[in-house]
Amino acid sequence: MPDPRPAAVVRIAVDAPQHSGLAGPLDYASEQALAPGRLVRVPLGRRELLGVVWPGDAAPAPELVLRPVAAVFDTLPPLGADWCRLLDFAAGYYQRSVGELASAVLPPQLRELSPSQLAARLRKLDKKTALTAAPTPVRPELAPEQAVAVERIAAQIDARSPKPLLLFGVTGSGKTEVYLRAAEAALAAGRQVLVLVPEINLTPQLEARFTERFAALLPQPLAIVALHSALTPAQRLQHWLAAHLGRARLVLGTRLAVFSSLPDLGLIVVDEEHDPSYKQQDGARYSARDLAVWRGFDLKIPVVLGSATPSLESWQHAESGRYERLTLAARIGGGALPRVRLFDMKALPPSAGVTTALTAPLLAALKERLDRGEQSLVFLNRRGYAPVLHCGECQWKSDCPHCSAWRVFHKRDRTLRCHHCGFTERVPRACPNCGNPDIAPIGRGTEKLEEQLTEALPGARVLRIDADSTRRKGELEAQLKAVHDGDVDILVGTQMITKGHDFRRIRFVAAVNPDGALFSSDFRAPERLFALLMQAGGRAGRDAERDVEGATPAEMWVQTWHRDHALYQALARHDYVRFAKTQLEERRSASLPPFSHLALLRAEARTAEAAKAFLMAAAELAQDEGVLVYPPVPHAVARVADVERMQMLVEATQRARLQAFLRGWVPELIALKRDHKAVLRWAVDVDPLAI
Repeated sequence: MPDPRPAAVVRIAVDAPQHSGLAGPLDYASEQALAPGRLVRVPLGRRELLGVVWPGDAAPAPELVLRPVAAVFDTLPPLGADWCRLLDFAAGYYQRSVGELASAVLPPQLRELSPSQLAARLRKLDKKTALTAAPTPVRPELAPEQAVAVERIAAQIDARSPKPLLLFGVTGSGKTEVYLRAAEAALAAGRQVLVLVPEINLTPQLEARFTERFAALLPQPLAIVALHSALTPAQRLQHWLAAHLGRARLVLGTRLAVFSSLPDLGLIVVDEEHDPSYKQQDGARYSARDLAVWRGFDLKIPVVLGSATPSLESWQHAESGRYERLTLAARIGGGALPRVRLFDMKALPPSAGVTTALTAPLLAALKERLDRGEQSLVFLNRRGYAPVLHCGECQWKSDCPHCSAWRVFHKRDRTLRCHHCGFTERVPRACPNCGNPDIAPIGRGTEKLEEQLTEALPGARVLRIDADSTRRKGELEAQLKAVHDGDVDILVGTQMITKGHDFRRIRFVAAVNPDGALFSSDFRAPERLFALLMQAGGRAGRDAERDVEGATPAEMWVQTWHRDHALYQALARHDYVRFAKTQLEERRSASLPPFSHLALLRAEARTAEAAKAFLMAAAELAQDEGVLVYPPVPHAVARVADVERMQMLVEATQRARLQAFLRGWVPELIALKRDHKAVLRWAVDVDPLAI
């Protein structure tokens, strides 16, 4: 009689729905022993899913009949033990299952392919031809501060237990050159390098810099690859495979790239480490920057966090000695930082239109730069033509019927568009409430600013760059090229153009209407505003050769109603250190991060009452005196796409205490959801950025 028991029992991480309570790996029967990290296809319910053989011994109940593994991807080397440790840590810390996280971070095409189809992809990868020989690049001479930073990073590459390094460099101080030299040292040691950037639009620019520098050193096919969501599924799989097989020696990517499988990883660089884009805002709400630091600690490799305005968490770690701080205080070539002028809106004579973004003095300053043949940048962090359409007769406003937000007026395509749920309608010919044909836009967005500048400065070449003007593939690259080539006089845009771009011709930057963030209920709003304005100002005066004697200095113009605010005073002196000190003192006195640790429980339902009832019941389950649970409150935008959103804050003085509490609380929440069927979705957000 044949033995019915399988040859082996394996643990497999598979994407099981959260409400099922199946948080850990599941046991399956296998005809052969499978190495941890091996990719497989397994049945789950009526579906067949991609799974990862997980480390650890399986211990199924003897009476259970296990389902067999359907297929094994034996042509692909297993994922490394370090990758599995990273997933285990991230899943535990952010309160998700390892199977769900693995499914989210592996290339989507892997889920669709059979082992034979993947083998065909690997054969195709083998046929890639090498790049044509590239000339050895000329490396610029390092400034003394850059040389010290490169030396310290190189020393950490060889250290047994390297510390994370915070590269604190003013805008234009040559941080990218430090990254290039650090990558060169790691590559020379036979290691792989991972470089993270916050935004997709920065990846091509950085990729061009790294390719130019390393094309001669890395002529092999796919030795330098990018990983981000703008790639096609086929490209993303190809680049991921190149990294996993060790062929890609240099990987550049956005936050998802922190989960790349890199068998020889020796250095991680996180550019603009303060940027909120590193925090995932749905699903597993992980922070790529924090996971990069953990991955460096686990592998004992250096992690370089670069920024002109570091996050207060990273700054505090540097102050306490947990991170090593490297400072680049001067711009390359001796260029000066832009002079900051705080223009007091109260000084303008009271008259109609005094609140306009384009004041007469600002227009005069722009015209002066225009006459001199210099480029200017006007920054307004609101896209569209105007935030709202308004009827003066009945006070109707263009609210969204599905969200507690206004629909933004986009003049170019004559639409009212909700930036939260996407609901779009043609602009009505008359007020839909009272029939008044005289409805008008209130406020302004970048589209209106572009129009006003074109009218006020005839002959000026004005270009707008924001999420609306760069929707089609290749548009952003073409527009940035026009700026670099000098075909643009005035660049108008949102925060999209303030980050990382090396505009050599811009000498004047104006920030209009930035005051709103000063009075936000979110305690992180001042930190974000300061970083945004410092980054925007940093686009000016980056070419030291233009700072010749007698030339008008580069300038940043901030139009504000609150000129004496401490944030603007620190900005005027380019004094991040003082700003960080005062902010950290405020945070310490209020027991806010980094001096406390937070989690948010979010709930979504068709009615606010149902969401609140779930959160109140969840609060009653929170039995831990070391954890403070605040009452539920509506989200900042309480309703999106006809769904009401509520949130509840959880606070602890120690990270370990919060984690221990969440480990016990989340399984109870899964059970609680079964009693609150009106709740559509709920999620725990650990270390939330927006409150």
